[in-house]
Amino acid sequence: MLKIAIQMDPISAVDVNADTTFDMALEAHNRGHEIWIYGASTLQLYTDNVLARAQKIETMARDQGKHASLSEFAILDLREMDVVLIRQDPPFDMAYITAAQILERLQPDVLVLNDPRAIRDAPEKLFVTEFIDLTPPTLITSDPLAVREFREEHKEIILKPLYGNGGAGVFRIKPDDGNFNTIVEMFELSYPEPWVVQEFIPAVTKGDKRIILLDGEAVGAINRIPAKGETRSNMHVGGRAEAVEMSERDQEICDRIGPALVERGLVFVGIDVIGDYLTEINVTSPTGVQEVRRFGGADISALLWDWVEGRLEKD
Repeated sequence: MLKIAIQMDPISAVDVNADTTFDMALEAHNRGHEIWIYGASTLQLYTDNVLARAQKIETMARDQGKHASLSEFAILDLREMDVVLIRQDPPFDMAYITAAQILERLQPDVLVLNDPRAIRDAPEKLFVTEFIDLTPPTLITSDPLAVREFREEHKEIILKPLYGNGGAGVFRIKPDDGNFNTIVEMFELSYPEPWVVQEFIPAVTKGDKRIILLDGEAVGAINRIPAKGETRSNMHVGGRAEAVEMSERDQEICDRIGPALVERGLVFVGIDVIGDYLTEINVTSPTGVQEVRRFGGADISALLWDWVEGRLEKD
């Protein structure tokens, strides 16, 4: 039996038929492992001790509203865990970075997934720029003049916050869009960090493919189709999931980035592919495992715990 701590958002609010973290926890629970959950805000670095105010999962079931019963809160010494799974959603801000810095103190005695240093050093929309031959033309800046020049060169663009998530703040700007200046002004007021500017990829109308990699190998994929009139394919803004096969280009992308993920300790990763282009490498709390299984793909939560159990047996 493993002792597992999961750093996550409140379990009471999850959708048991969609949430990836819940699915991972349920699989671990069904295997007989001991599972504790806690929020990142309860982390404590006390001298050299890494603690969290946590609750033990007593029972679990795929029954919305009755999906988890929990113990009373207790102070948990994370050094006593075999595995700490980082699964809280962004925003990727200083609080997220500080939590990662604290969790680094557990290594190498505790297996922390994904590696907190790698999470800290590989923001999803910035990490992808290390593979420029796989990505669409991309600019990272908060210089309005540079954004204007990029638009003049590439005509139709996507503008989004560097540390955004879930499709929030994503704008498609057409060559004749009269709102361009207003959108840029809004970004100047709302986002002190740099922004991401990309050439618009028309193939997005056919879907935004989510591919999940485990230890550098592709283990499943789904396609997310934007709702009519939408550019974003995120499911919570109306995107629709459908079954999809990986193309030769998809496999080429995975083969290229896989070794870099393994080298960094990024074990569970979700990438986004539009047409022939890699657009994001999601390393914080990638989703999609339930959708992959629902459309006849692998049980990725089971594969994850197979990998963890095998890794700890070797150690």
